[in-house]
Amino acid sequence: MSIIPTTTNNPLPPWPPVYPEQPDEGEGYNSESGSSSSGSSSNQLFTPGMSNASSSSASSSPNYPLKRPLPRSQGVQSCGLGLGVDIDRLSINTDFSIEKESIDEEEVLYHHQSQRVHRVKPNQANGNISSTTITENPQLPYPIGDFQTDNLLSAPQPNHIQNQNNPHILRYHDESVAPLTQHHQYSNQRCSTPIYNDPPSHLFGFGHGMGLGDGYDQSSWSRRKIAFVTGITGQDGSYLTELLLSKGYTVHGLIRRSSSFNTSRLQHLWRDQHSLNIKGSTANKLFLHYGDLTDSANLVSLIAKTQPSEVYNLAAQSHVKVSFEMAEYTGDVDGLGTLRLLEAIRTCGLEKLTKFYQASTSELYGKVKSTPQNEDTPFHPRSPYGVAKLYAYWMTVNYREAYGMFASNGILFNHESPRRGRTFVSRKITRAVAEIYLGKQDCMWMGNLDAKRDWGHAKDYVEGMWRMLQHDKADDFVLATGQTHTVRHLISLSFSILSIPLKWVGEGIDEHAIRTDTTPPRVVVRIDPRYFRPAEVDLLLGDASKAENELGWKRYWDFEMLVRDMVESDVRSAKGLVEDHN
Repeated sequence: MSIIPTTTNNPLPPWPPVYPEQPDEGEGYNSESGSSSSGSSSNQLFTPGMSNASSSSASSSPNYPLKRPLPRSQGVQSCGLGLGVDIDRLSINTDFSIEKESIDEEEVLYHHQSQRVHRVKPNQANGNISSTTITENPQLPYPIGDFQTDNLLSAPQPNHIQNQNNPHILRYHDESVAPLTQHHQYSNQRCSTPIYNDPPSHLFGFGHGMGLGDGYDQSSWSRRKIAFVTGITGQDGSYLTELLLSKGYTVHGLIRRSSSFNTSRLQHLWRDQHSLNIKGSTANKLFLHYGDLTDSANLVSLIAKTQPSEVYNLAAQSHVKVSFEMAEYTGDVDGLGTLRLLEAIRTCGLEKLTKFYQASTSELYGKVKSTPQNEDTPFHPRSPYGVAKLYAYWMTVNYREAYGMFASNGILFNHESPRRGRTFVSRKITRAVAEIYLGKQDCMWMGNLDAKRDWGHAKDYVEGMWRMLQHDKADDFVLATGQTHTVRHLISLSFSILSIPLKWVGEGIDEHAIRTDTTPPRVVVRIDPRYFRPAEVDLLLGDASKAENELGWKRYWDFEMLVRDMVESDVRSAKGLVEDHN
């Protein structure tokens, strides 16, 4: 016998959405880009920590087939940094005594590419000093003085006076002694401060003819179907991952190190890596990497390694009430974290190739200026979370305008699901209703019951994210249902789905809800002022006309279907019929 009251409503929409097969758009790209169901065994997750015998995720990332191999200099061995430095032809002289003895000697100019100077030390046996000789041998390394080694690998290509030992390093100069334009400019003496020409715009030489994306335009780069998702372990990240896998993407996710498992929302996509050797199994399409939006070097490394065609920045400290208590951390992650990720893409020279999605929020509107809110409504955030997201919003716009990046903001109104965290008001309500229904809880304590929100289902919204990056140009879009409901209405509807009648009594902080199907009637909802925000957002109602017209986006889940999905899922979870991953 079912523990959930029967309903005559239409069945819930399928997930992921079913799309007609698309013809292959070209050869030489990702050969595994064909669509497959997200629930199939081909969509596997590898993450350090999921298996006792698992190795680092970094060592298990695939090498992506490109249209043509990345260029490398002939005869150059990799130095591990992607710099194309010829290690065999690099000689570092750290014998300081030789340098001291040779200061007063006549300096010999080295002929690059064809000659090498041999300095011979005094013969300790007879005291004879042989003369300096020059021999023809292009295979011998050029000597490099000890004072050059610290800046050897990062120096840019100069366009004026060069150091004669290494053409990549400008002559050292101490500006406190004399200006460079005076005698030091033409002197051969050693000086103390390295003088560089224009600083490099990309680390590791990316973007200068020796790095990522050579030979691609944005269209061909996008057809590789490689996505990098921050916040992949959250509600939106897990649904987006399912959607991308169903479309044939390879997905890389960023996860934070934790002493406990934090990948439960992705668990159904994972299969033990040791089973990959079984005949008939397919290659992994999902990979997780340790990192954090507060670590710039880590972000640069991951972008360079994964070479994504699309980046979805969903990671954030996203709890509005908590942001008042952790304002600095919220600003660092939600605001500066977005900047770090944008700069990582640009540092790797991918700003003209990789598409970027920023998860903005309806909390930007805060103290709303007009209703409904659309892309042209002025912002007035009312929380540290909203302020940090506003910084991220404008930084995304700035990188789009300043560097020509395909960078889009998705201003998403409230979107919920059974995977929503239990500290968020929607999930707090549906879980409490389920436990009250099963007799495991007596009463739920709430904050502002009059707050109005535009609630939709996360499954609809992650499809909108993907559509934004398939658009012909980068832009900002609002995703919303166009309907608003109070928190009080959400509570009443949740109880009604389980056939529990409520009666609201009282006003203000004394307002409470009574369950009328018990004898005597029981209070099941009360107000706790501690849950009030210091600055409340009273009304949010979105207008998604632009997304509907330009992206072809539409929602499939109405408000009642959303609440029913969450309540029924929480009843099964509270009953112990399914594992609660939240």
